[in-house]
Amino acid sequence: MSLINLRAAVHRVLRSWIWILVAGLVAACAQVELPAYLQPLSKETMMLLGKKGMTSEAPIFVRIFKEESELEVWKQSADGHFYHFKTYPICNWSGDLGPKRTQGDRQAPEGFYRITRNQMNPNSQFHLAFNLGYPNSYDRALGRTGEFLMVHGQCKSAGCYAMTDGLMEEIYALSREAFIGGQEAFEVHAFPFRMTAENMARHKDSEHYKFWLTLKEGYDYFELTRQTPAVGVCERRYLVNVRWLGGDPSRLDAEGLCPAYERIRAEPFVPPAVDKLAERTTVSGPKMRAMASIGDGTPMSGLTNPNLGQMTGTDGSSPSFFHRIFGFTP
Repeated sequence: MSLINLRAAVHRVLRSWIWILVAGLVAACAQVELPAYLQPLSKETMMLLGKKGMTSEAPIFVRIFKEESELEVWKQSADGHFYHFKTYPICNWSGDLGPKRTQGDRQAPEGFYRITRNQMNPNSQFHLAFNLGYPNSYDRALGRTGEFLMVHGQCKSAGCYAMTDGLMEEIYALSREAFIGGQEAFEVHAFPFRMTAENMARHKDSEHYKFWLTLKEGYDYFELTRQTPAVGVCERRYLVNVRWLGGDPSRLDAEGLCPAYERIRAEPFVPPAVDKLAERTTVSGPKMRAMASIGDGTPMSGLTNPNLGQMTGTDGSSPSFFHRIFGFTP
């Protein structure tokens, strides 16, 4: 056999072994199940995104409604407006209508919250979670206390909003993809109920009515414009849909005097002529909090420890390579 033929034969053998090795690695990888926080969006979810002309990496906005036990995810389109993607059932939440005030009162928060990637918790002992950021500057200005208030899985709540594990995986994945797509933070507006005139009239005698009127300003602005309102905190109150006249709005003193401001003129949302996004998609699933049970003192969870663990790595180590790249700690 000539030297050239020998080399060719060796190359053929080497290529065969390389392909056998690659095939073995692929087969081995196929046996490895991805952790929950890395699960891709399902084929059905991707198809719905495509049907609605949405992309998985587009920014998101979340609304929560206690009384209805519903969580909505909205996706932002290229026109800057948000369009409804899905309404998910909230499996469980604890407490009653009204804001959270103190550590241990088992109340789920109400208000305007902002979620950064560091608030995503893949290590939650309740499957997956993201921290609402309670107490925010408004809550702290009023002396409210509490920590680790989450949206998480396992359908158990001690002051949190609990989903089923499967639905939490999808909500987590939608959040993850939005962060990877460049969204720095997404907003969560947590309401006691859908803040229609009829519902406000039903609750006009509540001690929380004045607070709810402020939340309604944010609800109404989004309903009218399909854009999230600007929200600031000063003089221990929310100011919704305002423009600050001078100064740095990021340096607002939640307990100090409000600087000069003006109301922003709300531009009503005009749907496209052919609105393929108008159809609402509602997911079926359990709701442990029926409206009849709200306010009757019924214990809705056996969970006694509201501490959901660390926000990122449980060992307190510095962010990993994965966290630096994707914004989450595995």
